[in-house]
Amino acid sequence: QEGTKQYVVNLDPAVLTVPYGANIDIRKTVNYKGVMDHYKLGPNGAIMTALNLYATKFDQIINLIEKRRNTVDYVLIDTPGQIEVFTWSASGQIITELLASSFPTVMIYIVDTPQSADPTTFMSNMMYACSMFYKTKLPLVVVFNKIDVAHHKFAMDWMQDFDAFHDAVSEQTSYISGLTRSMALVLDEFYSCLNAVGMSAVTGQGVKDLLQTLQQAKQEYITVFRPELESRMAKSKADSEARRKKELEKLQEDVKASKGMPVVGRTKET
Repeated sequence: QEGTKQYVVNLDPAVLTVPYGANIDIRKTVNYKGVMDHYKLGPNGAIMTALNLYATKFDQIINLIEKRRNTVDYVLIDTPGQIEVFTWSASGQIITELLASSFPTVMIYIVDTPQSADPTTFMSNMMYACSMFYKTKLPLVVVFNKIDVAHHKFAMDWMQDFDAFHDAVSEQTSYISGLTRSMALVLDEFYSCLNAVGMSAVTGQGVKDLLQTLQQAKQEYITVFRPELESRMAKSKADSEARRKKELEKLQEDVKASKGMPVVGRTKET
């Protein structure tokens, strides 16, 4: 949106081109095809390995973003499109936690609205969104894109009215319709805490609504998610210190039991 200042980071090492000017681009640091050739990997394996390598230096990215904190309105992190490659990978978790512990962080899941007009496809997208929400434990905004092609009202209705979704599923005769209907009941609570907007990346329609929703999600991060994150971090630190203390006590017991003799003998060549 005009007047909005953003700082953009591309974390997709395999993308050929990006429709924006990236301030930081993983492709300038990690050679995706080189990783694929060197480690004899397929496309997804190479993306994950590239992210793993990049994650080891992500504290440098945090420092660069920190320097721009007071000069930009938003920092956009564009991740690989394959959810399992980022959301469910170790490197994705490291990157997400580093960002969330340093800045107000909101996840955005982009849905292809025309394709989601099919109830089964819609439910698959909602399951993906649900998995992201519970994996990252961060505010989530679902963006129904391409509303210049198909309006997203049907999707909002399906999330707010189970009967409306039930009627749409009932029109299908596939074997999976029963499973889709059952999952809709399970996701009812998830919908109640979900932020969703419609937008067109081509025309810009809905961008203002998205920015307003992001501000609401930011407040959710500050009041709800940040305290939970700090609590988890404190517990993890306490658990780590308890393990170190236990290991030290065990070592002291071993030294005491050895009566001054070396616990580990000298290595000899045979």
